[in-house]
Amino acid sequence: MTTPTSDVDPVEVGPIRQSDAETRSGRPPRPYTSPKHRVLAMAVYAAALTLWTAFVGLPNDPIGVFLWFWAAGIAWNIDAPRGYHLGFPRDWWPALLALAIYWFTRGLADELGLAVHVTEPIRVDQWLNGLFGGNPNEIPTAVLQRELCGDPCSAGNEARWYDLFLSTVYASHFLVGISMAVVLWVRNRTVWLMWMRRYLAINYAGLAIYFLYPMAPPWWASREGYLPDLPRITSRGWSDIGLERANIVLQGMGNPVAAMPSLHAGIAFLVAFWAIARLRSSLRYLMLLYPLTMSVALTYFSEHYVIDLIAGGLLAGAVMVGCRAWESWRARRARPVVTTAEAQEFTGSAVAGGRFGRG
Repeated sequence: MTTPTSDVDPVEVGPIRQSDAETRSGRPPRPYTSPKHRVLAMAVYAAALTLWTAFVGLPNDPIGVFLWFWAAGIAWNIDAPRGYHLGFPRDWWPALLALAIYWFTRGLADELGLAVHVTEPIRVDQWLNGLFGGNPNEIPTAVLQRELCGDPCSAGNEARWYDLFLSTVYASHFLVGISMAVVLWVRNRTVWLMWMRRYLAINYAGLAIYFLYPMAPPWWASREGYLPDLPRITSRGWSDIGLERANIVLQGMGNPVAAMPSLHAGIAFLVAFWAIARLRSSLRYLMLLYPLTMSVALTYFSEHYVIDLIAGGLLAGAVMVGCRAWESWRARRARPVVTTAEAQEFTGSAVAGGRFGRG
């Protein structure tokens, strides 16, 4: 796989002010760390993360994930001065504040008293199921649960290998976007800003839709009697091995009717679209397997209808196109504008000076 290349002219964006010591990529020079100190610090970090995961749960909320990544950076560059380590939260705090606002606001989106849409997505998914040769009176979630979980499906049924795999894919939603951002922050601050712009844009676009169109997921509709029994079996695979997810900072702010669009699917598609746009390898289209697998997991677990997943993919595409257009517009505005008179004056001076016209 070849090195990612940018299709956008670098522009000065966001809250970061680059210092003279930073390189063209916007990355400050990395301080020296003794290999022995690094190995010891990373071993302590790995032990702490393992114990935390075993007794508390895998970090799940954005701020919790950020804190563990920051700790990893400190351990990796353990000999660096304090000011170097403080660069991480200094650069990240605006994005983390935006994510915290999103998280808390999302939890309030179902408190406005708006009618919850229940039957429309059921009818659409029934139509989609019939369109592809299935029973037009059944939704894809029912088909997957009957074939993969059992008939009837229950959270207490024996978990299979694919339950563990799909639970892991589902949980990756809380890690992949931030993990990509951390890698880009280390490698190239300008590209990091571009990714964070897309990541925040899709979250806030989804939030706006949650306010305007609160919609019940399949498990909710099943519980209220609109569908046959379709249990929510999201944690089925991990529970079987005693693994849980844990919110460290942002807790208790769920929204049961924030289903349209699916941001689990949307962000997975965003990751794939970003990789396809920036990589040059012919294998880059394999990245689409990630959102497709995420979509199977979400449908099987009764978290989302298929139409939610389609909406999430379309939203990811719209965010990619919109952000690309905005960055191109900003880049054009940043270029100096040369008037016709200035161009003629420059050309005349250059010809007079003998710099043009020599064959």
